[in-house]
Amino acid sequence: MPVRRFRSVEEMEQPVWRTPGDPDLYRAIAALWDFGTRTVPRHFPPGVHRHRSIEALNETTDAWQRANVDALCRSRNTP
Repeated sequence: MPVRRFRSVEEMEQPVWRTPGDPDLYRAIAALWDFGTRTVPRHFPPGVHRHRSIEALNETTDAWQRANVDALCRSRNTP
């Protein structure tokens, strides 16, 4: 991708704003979610999980997060 320099903000391309309900908005959101899933896939066990306390909930979500980070490190071959 080439490097471009601008002398003022007006020379820059303005971002594309899409109105709610625009089909292009849904395509852009789907493309962004797809990119995120392909870049850093995350997995949380499906279903509803009940916990006796906030501490138990935090332990469970921390374990899921550690598992996701470990999987990412293994996929990138980093220790």
